[in-house]
Amino acid sequence: MTEGTTSAAAEGADTLTRLEQEGEIAADYLEGLLDIADLDGDIDMDVEADRASVSIISDSSSRDLNKLVGRDGEVLEALQELTRLAVHRETGDRSRLMLDIAGYRARKRAELSELGAKAAAEAKNSGEPVKLKPMTPFERKVVHDAVKAAGLSSESEGEEPQRFVVVLPA
Repeated sequence: MTEGTTSAAAEGADTLTRLEQEGEIAADYLEGLLDIADLDGDIDMDVEADRASVSIISDSSSRDLNKLVGRDGEVLEALQELTRLAVHRETGDRSRLMLDIAGYRARKRAELSELGAKAAAEAKNSGEPVKLKPMTPFERKVVHDAVKAAGLSSESEGEEPQRFVVVLPA
């Protein structure tokens, strides 16, 4: 192995260790939150796409956990930010941790991927840009990825909270 290969492997291992530590801190924080709220849920941790991913899942009715999702995922977004702050407080580093509760974000990702693919097909067929409704940064990222996978490009326009995706024809 060359020195560059060795240092790249060590850097990758350091990144994985750091992301696993973020997941552990987030899981501890969220377990405390579940205890305070007297809600049942299991914590699942993973590392996906260079970021820690933490999910709260439940065997019983997810109606209780849906309280933590809120309308259109608003409570989930707030809890994700609070969890990122808890990680930042412990590590001193900014976290890009993703939180999912009761599979909400996974379902949303599938819906948005389909929306991005349909918008890409529409832009391809019409030759005109396709403007989508305003979305959160997470939602826009999923749509941009779906459009890219369809072989087209897209861009975000507007100012928060009215920022939206425009799918560009080839």
